[in-house]
Amino acid sequence: MKAKQVVTLIALAVLIVLFFVFDLNRLLTFEYMESQRHAISTFQQQHPLITAGAFFALYVVVTGLSLPGAAVLTLTAGAVFGLLAGVLLVSFASSLGATVAFSLARYLFRDTVRARFARPLAAIDRGVKKDGAFYLFALRLVPAFPFFAINLAMSVTPLSTWTFYWVSQVGMLAGTVVYVNAGAQLGQLTSLSGILSPTLIFSFVLLGLFPLLAKKGLDSAKSRAALRRFKKPKHFDMNLVVIGAGSGGLVAALIAATVKAKVTLIERHRMGGDCLNTGCVPSKALLRSAKMLSYMGRAKEFGFKRASVEFEFADVMERVQRVIKTIEPNDSVERYTGLGVECVLGDATIVSPYKVRVNGREITTRNIILATGGVPFVPPIPGLAEVGYYTSDTAWELRALPRRLVVLGGGPIGCELAQAFSRLGASVTMVERNPHVLMREDLDAVELMQAQFAAEGIRILTDHSALRVETQGQDRRLVCEHAGDEVVVPFDAVLVAVGRKPTTDGLGLEQLGVALSERGTVEVDEYLRTSIPTIYACGDVIAPYQFTHTASHEAWYASVNALFGPFKRFKADYSVIPWTTFTDPEVARVGLNEQEAERQGIPVEVTRYHLEDLDRALADEEGRGFVKVLTPPGKDRILGVTIVGHHAGELLTEFILAMKWRLGLNKIMSTIHVYPTLTEANKYAASTWRKNNAPQGVLRWVGKFHSLWR
Repeated sequence: MKAKQVVTLIALAVLIVLFFVFDLNRLLTFEYMESQRHAISTFQQQHPLITAGAFFALYVVVTGLSLPGAAVLTLTAGAVFGLLAGVLLVSFASSLGATVAFSLARYLFRDTVRARFARPLAAIDRGVKKDGAFYLFALRLVPAFPFFAINLAMSVTPLSTWTFYWVSQVGMLAGTVVYVNAGAQLGQLTSLSGILSPTLIFSFVLLGLFPLLAKKGLDSAKSRAALRRFKKPKHFDMNLVVIGAGSGGLVAALIAATVKAKVTLIERHRMGGDCLNTGCVPSKALLRSAKMLSYMGRAKEFGFKRASVEFEFADVMERVQRVIKTIEPNDSVERYTGLGVECVLGDATIVSPYKVRVNGREITTRNIILATGGVPFVPPIPGLAEVGYYTSDTAWELRALPRRLVVLGGGPIGCELAQAFSRLGASVTMVERNPHVLMREDLDAVELMQAQFAAEGIRILTDHSALRVETQGQDRRLVCEHAGDEVVVPFDAVLVAVGRKPTTDGLGLEQLGVALSERGTVEVDEYLRTSIPTIYACGDVIAPYQFTHTASHEAWYASVNALFGPFKRFKADYSVIPWTTFTDPEVARVGLNEQEAERQGIPVEVTRYHLEDLDRALADEEGRGFVKVLTPPGKDRILGVTIVGHHAGELLTEFILAMKWRLGLNKIMSTIHVYPTLTEANKYAASTWRKNNAPQGVLRWVGKFHSLWR
């Protein structure tokens, strides 16, 4: 901060301190203004211009310095100047004062704030550059948002001063009219009986309802603007069209059919989507086979001299397909048709907010849900396409086990498949550009998993960036960069698992004007509604959580809001989102972990219980891992849980339930758990927290009591 800025800041701080030191804020209270109303009104009648000028200047100073009292001054304006003059004075004074506050904050803090928070502000800047005036207008229209906070927040954005002024002038006008009118009605009271007058009651009802009415009106205006260029049909073929029959689309269609809506479900490839055909189901089937095989290598741990098993890799992969076929009827066309859903196989194109084209047929519908999921992202590594590669979509085509497998990516998918193929006999090398695998997890969980992988013979190359793929005859090599040097990794096959990207191509979204993020995800509001109000979206196509269970969770909100939005809408609830990486041991999470708490500046108390102390884990030879619970210091409210261990995903459910329904660790500790089970680990973690927070002073007095009682 420059010297002039420091001087300005000190001067402003002195003025604000003096304002409170001399108790000047009492002059801006409703009680004081009401006591002086007669005197002010008398002076105003004698000197109207001087009174108006003084009031205008006072209002600008109060709002410019973000002092309390603007609301009281607005009511006073109505009481003293009447509705029309009061609105004129307050409207221009408030806009000018807000602009002064905006300009001062920009001069004093903008450079410092932007230098410190450049990365998070980048996303905000993009939104402000695109729709900054609209955002400000929406905030100004709803008085529930503190105006002084809006002034300060907008000062660090790229919004121009002129835009800030005129949008504030227009946006605050409706609220100003309501408040000044309420003040004008108060100013007309001559007795207590006047409080019950219909006009005054209406003014205060309007004052209370205005934020809600303003928000509804703004939403309605925005919706009409988005749909203005499209012709709305007089009649609709369907209440709802769902595009994509993965976990999100299936749930959305099922809910619509359950409430007797007419619904069409369109799928371009296979019913069940990624989860059934290429994701959750096949990967867990493969992991199960690989885990059974790993027990053979651990025979001595279970009291056997040796154990062996004969298998063909192709048979294992055929078992995976058999599992898919067994589950497939649950997601089939036949089942959903029987439930009342019209199922159509084909490529869907949204031609208007009310119309979807598929197989040459145009279907009119009141609302549309996008549940098109995502596909594996393949980075543009030179030479990779030429040698060929596998992804989590295509790995299930393998029938011959690669001798040397390179797994690009150390996220959950990469870790799960790397361990599975390693246990089945491949020599696996994981290449991860970040400092460690499973970047979203805490280091204690990561270190345990990396040690497990190393013990199983998986080579882990962290801080390695893939540069190119080279071929020399029959030999294939991945060239990576690490600490400025090139590292060569020979391979027979490459599995790319560096993330997923949303499926939006060919849907017609760009032509309609559906807003997409820089990552290509469909942008939605808190009701899962896109920028076109008749189109909703859920699942991987919107992120931020690319899990089957979150897609199903979001599908409920998308379908219910699409079908019943005009009457009641529900904000999507992301307060308790769990997930599990199904390695061995598993890594399960819900809520905060330590690195997130530190990054967000949230103080936490960390309680650990190690599974090496759990009877059932020892009996099962699964004493690896821990239960870690984060709580506010000294309180038993659960902020987050990380579990690493055998069946960690199953153990997590108790904590998910507790967090959802606000049950603390004391409730878990006082609940009977069957002995001997793995779930006792949850109770023992809660007991550990209780022990760490025991009232030591009380216990000392209790000890003395028992000594005397003997």
